[in-house]
Amino acid sequence: MRVRKGPAMNEVTAKRIAEFIAPLRVRPGAKVKLGKDFDPRYKADFLKKKDGRELLRTGISLLAEYQRRLAAQNSHGVLMCLQALDAGGKDGTIRHVMSGVNPQGVQVHNFKVPSTEELDHDYLWRYACRLPERGEIGIFNRSHYEEVLVVRVHPEHLVRQKLPPEAKGKDVWERRYREINDWERYLTDNGFHVVKLFLNLSKEEQRIRFLKRIDVPDRNWKFSAADVREREYWDDYQVAFSEMLSGTSTSWAPWYVIPADRKWFARICAAAIMVHTLIDIDPQYPTVSAEARADLLDVRKRLEKEAPKGAAADPYEKKIAAHKRAG
Repeated sequence: MRVRKGPAMNEVTAKRIAEFIAPLRVRPGAKVKLGKDFDPRYKADFLKKKDGRELLRTGISLLAEYQRRLAAQNSHGVLMCLQALDAGGKDGTIRHVMSGVNPQGVQVHNFKVPSTEELDHDYLWRYACRLPERGEIGIFNRSHYEEVLVVRVHPEHLVRQKLPPEAKGKDVWERRYREINDWERYLTDNGFHVVKLFLNLSKEEQRIRFLKRIDVPDRNWKFSAADVREREYWDDYQVAFSEMLSGTSTSWAPWYVIPADRKWFARICAAAIMVHTLIDIDPQYPTVSAEARADLLDVRKRLEKEAPKGAAADPYEKKIAAHKRAG
C-alpha cells in the first residue's frame, strides 16, 4: 500500500489497492452466508494498528486529489452506499475517510422513515431525487437497500408503501433485487459509479458499543432504546444481509463487506475502495485549446508587468520549476 512517486504511481498504487480490497469483494453470483463467509474481526496480516494512521492519511490524500480531478472533468459521478446495523460505524467512516475532500464536491444524505410524499411514489423515487451530480461524490448513509433489509425484517413497512396486491407476492424481494440491479446498471451506463460498502459488525462488538454509549456521558445522545429493540432481530437481519449480498453484487456495482469490529481497519478499507473506484475512472484535468492557451499567456504578460518594484514578475513560476525538479 506504500505509494511510489513518479510516472508509474497510478499503476503501482492501483495494483496494490486492488490486491488489498480483493478479500472484501463479494463475487457476483456467489451465495453468501454472512456469518460463515466474512469475519467481522478480519484484518490484513501485514498491517498493524500503529501503521494504520499513516496509511489512512495516504488514502485520504489520494482521495482528495482524485476528487479534485473528478470535479474538474465533470463527466462522472460517484455514489457511495453505506449499510450497517446500528453502531456499525457509518458516521465515523464518513467523517474520517472524507475529511480531506472539498465539501462542495460531496453530498451526504441520511434516509429516515419515509414521508407521506415519499410513500406516494415508487420505493426508489426518494433515492433518485438525491443522486450526485456529475463531478460529485454522493454518500447515502443508509440507502435504497433499506427497502430489502428493514422493510423485509419488518413487513409492516411494506404495507405502508401502498403497493397493489400483485406487487406484494412471495417473489417481492427477488423482484426488488432485479429492479435495484437494473437501476444501478442504468446509473453506471450513464457515468455514475456505484460503490457499495457493508460494515460487518459482530453481535458482541455491537453490545460493547451500545454500553459505551450508555456509560460515557458525551455519547449518551447517540443511544436509542429503539436500537436495542432492533437488536432482537439480529438473526433476521443476518439472513436479509446474506441474501441482499447474494442477489445484488454485480460486475457493474459489486458489494464490499468491510470487517467493522476494528474501526481503524474499517476506515482504511473504505478509503482504499473509494480510491480504487476513482483510479478506475481516472478523471483528468481538462486541457485548453491552443487559442485559449495563447490568451492565457497574453494575460500572464500583462500581470507580470504589474509586479511592484523589487517583486518577482511571476513568483509561482519558480515554485513550479522547483516542484518539477523534485518529482
